[in-house]
Amino acid sequence: MHQINSESKNSVSESQCPDHLRAKRPSWMAWLGRTVLKVLGWRVIGKVPNVNKLIVIGAPHTSNWDFVLAMATLLGLNIKMYWMAKHTIFKPGFKRLLFWLGGIPTNRLNPELIVKNITELVDKEGSFVLGLTPEGTRKKVKTWKTGFLRFSKNLECPILMVGLNFPKKLVILGETFVPSGDNDNDLKKIKRYYEQFEGKNPSQF
Repeated sequence: MHQINSESKNSVSESQCPDHLRAKRPSWMAWLGRTVLKVLGWRVIGKVPNVNKLIVIGAPHTSNWDFVLAMATLLGLNIKMYWMAKHTIFKPGFKRLLFWLGGIPTNRLNPELIVKNITELVDKEGSFVLGLTPEGTRKKVKTWKTGFLRFSKNLECPILMVGLNFPKKLVILGETFVPSGDNDNDLKKIKRYYEQFEGKNPSQF
């Protein structure tokens, strides 16, 4: 796995996302995403792979700002992407908006329901993109969740590894990874790849 060249001058735009993976949101939503990133001084570099099904993982996840950047990137790319998050953030007043933006609440006490929901979505959609955070929390963890590897294998699709680099204010649409079936070895390779990135709170990664 090679290191990312952060010297690219690309700014976030729909051209970084294949046509068939784009959302049918109002144009002002893409403008909003681009504006938020611009105001915060962030850039998105790289491209979304031209595939029909894709798992997207993002790391390091060490701050609430990660969610803001992820949503701004999602809107700026105008990508139709479902994303999984703790069911506790889907609070009254925000629930409908989060669902509309692709949010899928997860309850770790009922993993079978999660698999069922994702399977139904894949069956319904012609193209499918699912985003998750392998760390599963903003706190420092020794072991990453392996659900994204299982989803990738079951759906027979690659994993796009997205990295956050807070010092350089970059969201990097990086390399793709195809699981081998050996979760332990795959996780080692993926975590090694993410060593080049730095979150807002490095001590938590």
